[in-house]
Amino acid sequence: MASSGAATWAEDDADDMATPPAKPAPRPAPPPRPAPVVEAPPPAPELLGGPADAAERRAWLEAGRLLFARPCRFTYASQRIDQLPAFTLPEVAFCGRSNVGKSSLVNALTGQKTLARVSNTPGRTKQLNFFELGEEGRGRLTLVDMPGYGYAQAAKQVKEDWQGLMFDYLRGRPNLMRVVLMLDARIETKASDLAAMDLLGEAAVPFQIVLTKADSAKPYWLRKRQEEVAGFVRERAAAHPVVVTTSSEDGTGIEELRAELAALAAPDPRLTGTEA
Repeated sequence: MASSGAATWAEDDADDMATPPAKPAPRPAPPPRPAPVVEAPPPAPELLGGPADAAERRAWLEAGRLLFARPCRFTYASQRIDQLPAFTLPEVAFCGRSNVGKSSLVNALTGQKTLARVSNTPGRTKQLNFFELGEEGRGRLTLVDMPGYGYAQAAKQVKEDWQGLMFDYLRGRPNLMRVVLMLDARIETKASDLAAMDLLGEAAVPFQIVLTKADSAKPYWLRKRQEEVAGFVRERAAAHPVVVTTSSEDGTGIEELRAELAALAAPDPRLTGTEA
């Protein structure tokens, strides 16, 4: 009997080993979750501009250097819209708050220390000053120094007159290729700066924001200003996508701005074979 029970036990064990219990079927893998839709942020304005290719960039900068190495001379001043000179060359106007450094920037671009007068009393310049870039009879670009705006010491009526002249000039000058709108990198944007942007948009004139006096701004503050300007560029259709940060003291951004403006100049007649 003992032997029979052992055999039965062994047979049961053999059966258990031969037919193990079935394992539950694995759960199907859950379907992959769709990737979250992340709206890409709008592109920030370029801070350097120009070609990315090294050789093309060198040529781009060299074109700016060659243009602004040409003679630049004062040719005309206008206090009223009916005093404007005839349309001849492409024009680039420089606009900004009084004491933003317009005259210093024009002098740095042209390499002439006294081309544009730097007033001891900001807000005193009340006229459009025209400067021709290029040899006499072979000019390629006209630089226009516009009256400053938004200075506290200027009388209200005078400020209104300046704005009237500015708007009339902007709206009625077909050879005006671009306005360089200068903002002081050291301080916050003023209401008058925003008003100038609105004025340029209303006149349908393309403008390019240039930060000035960057050498005097702390790095963290300068970056904050650049980010702020990015917002202005995104919000305004007339704003050029390239923002140039400059200093007339240490030369920051000067060669890039020269190259940007050289792209707007009339062709060199000596290279095109059109010289008389």
